[in-house]
Amino acid sequence: MVHDERARLAADLGAVAPAAWSTPSLCPGWDVHDVVAHLIDSATTTRRRFVRRMIAARFDFDRDNDAGIRAQRRADPAATLDALRAVVSSTDSPPAAAATRLVEAFVHGEDIRRPLGIVGAYPTDAVIDALDHQLATSVSFGGGRQRAQGTCLVVTDGDYAHGAGPEVRGRAIDLLLAVSGRPVPDGALTGPGAPHLLVE
Repeated sequence: MVHDERARLAADLGAVAPAAWSTPSLCPGWDVHDVVAHLIDSATTTRRRFVRRMIAARFDFDRDNDAGIRAQRRADPAATLDALRAVVSSTDSPPAAAATRLVEAFVHGEDIRRPLGIVGAYPTDAVIDALDHQLATSVSFGGGRQRAQGTCLVVTDGDYAHGAGPEVRGRAIDLLLAVSGRPVPDGALTGPGAPHLLVE
């Protein structure tokens, strides 16, 4: 499924003008080109290499991510896109739960698509798996458990509910983005608990 998502993203980006790659993404501080470079970096990082890199970065995830982007971001967006196509079927991965690869594919996919006006379509059951992982993972480890505490999340395009408290209703992909600290469009989340999850 991750391979399919990479292929779909590469196909979408094939129709994007080079100048648009400098569009700010939904991921704070990164433009579209940065996010694509990060996805390439993740797809080419083995477990052993990850350990070496974290030591070099003094166990600072942000510093490591920045180094990875610098290493994989080409001067020409077309070259970066070719590099993404080359890793579509890669099975390399940093040491983490398999669900983190789904989170990365879906969240970073929307980090890129939404600012560019591209509508993404994702398999709801897999997005729910990614959402469930984020809700079980601390924000300090890239998850969203604390963001959703005190609310009941209800997926409107699938069979899933999580937590107790004021309801937050929305599509699985919008709930996943909000739990991951991303902004969502007005009206994407409804219910008395929605303001708790909205990012300005």
